[in-house]
Amino acid sequence: MSGPRSTTVEPLLLRVNGLELAVRVEGDGDALLLINGMTRSLQSWEPFTAELPGHTLISFDVPGVGGSPAPVLPLSIPALAALATAVLDAVEVDSADVLGYSHGGSVAQQFAHDAPGRLGRLILVATSCGVGSTPGSRRAVMRGLQAAGARDAWPSADAWGLLWPSLAFSTWSSIPFLGSIYAPTLVVCGSHDRVVPPANSRVLASRIPDASLVMIPGGHDLQRPELAKALARVVADFLPALGATERVATGE
Repeated sequence: MSGPRSTTVEPLLLRVNGLELAVRVEGDGDALLLINGMTRSLQSWEPFTAELPGHTLISFDVPGVGGSPAPVLPLSIPALAALATAVLDAVEVDSADVLGYSHGGSVAQQFAHDAPGRLGRLILVATSCGVGSTPGSRRAVMRGLQAAGARDAWPSADAWGLLWPSLAFSTWSSIPFLGSIYAPTLVVCGSHDRVVPPANSRVLASRIPDASLVMIPGGHDLQRPELAKALARVVADFLPALGATERVATGE
């Protein structure tokens, strides 16, 4: 995998597919593209990236979140996957491992389907197949969104940054193409996730050929500092040495 020609820590505002996007590139090593959850800005990755040295980490704010202005029209999941591919072009990366968290996991699945030649390894965290998935608790979803807006220091999403991704996800499903994803794949979830129940991760791991499943003790928000360290350890174990069996992380 090729890396970018320059490394930055502060986000840059880049023109990508006609949209302005806040993009951050940091570290050295094989490229890992991070695709975030709904309403989450790239700053939310910091507890995780602090625990994952040895990689060139690429993150960006989707339109309507953080430093990326909202688009005039909604973007579908395939359009967001194309945007992720364009981000790699913008930072001069030919191929990358891809990690998608929550809503970003749907974008990562679509990326794997649409641009398999740009993908090394695939990591799906606390996510689902979209339409056809096991729904979570509405109360848990709303509580998570409200708590994040109140407690976190990173920029919040605007109203369009919440509405447009919700519309995109409501009409999308990866069920038709999961069996055609042949990239080495790791599926990770919180064992007590009430937003995206673990049953969804089991479906992904069973339908993607030779995928591995790891459960981390905890809930949905695996970006929180107390869980991000465990997630980083699981990801670090997966990237150099691929496995094909279901494991349960103890967090020790």
